[in-house]
Order: sequence, then C-alpha cells, then structure tokens
Amino acid sequence: MSMYDPPHPGEAVRLDVLPAIGLSITALAEHLGYSRSHLSAVLNSRAPISADLAHRLELAGLGQARQYLTEQVAYDLWQAKQRVHPPIGQLSIH
Repeated sequence: MSMYDPPHPGEAVRLDVLPAIGLSITALAEHLGYSRSHLSAVLNSRAPISADLAHRLELAGLGQARQYLTEQVAYDLWQAKQRVHPPIGQLSIH
C-alpha cells in the first residue's frame, strides 16, 4: 500500500534529528564532510537524499541508509504520480 504524500527524508533529519543532537546544518555538514549548501537543499526538501549522504548519516549513527533511501523512493514515486503525464497504453508483448 502506498503512502499518501510521504514526507521527504530530509525533513525528518531537519525536524527530528538536528534538534535531538543539537547541531546546526553547518555543524552537521562539517561532521559528515559534506557540502553545507547541498545538505541544506536536502534538509529543506529541494534535493534528493543520495546513497552517499544516506551512508554518511548511517556512519554518524543517525539512522539507517536503507531507510533513508526507501523514504526517498516513496517520496519520488508519489511526486511522479502527481504530475500530469500523456496517456500511455500498456504494451502488448507476445
């Protein structure tokens, strides 16, 4: 069953993880060895979480990479389903 309007995984990091660990986006980016501007884009739902960032978060003890990536795929798929696409018929494969 697909979730209705799933949250972007960066949102959870911004709203739940950062306050819990008491770090700013800048401090977390430095700790992860990651670009502050790119991390900010992810945490503010303007960029997808990559496998590299998910792995770095896992190495820092801030969740499981697989879970972040699963949440990103659910978010991306829901977003794609909301866009208007031209009608596509099913292929007939013989």
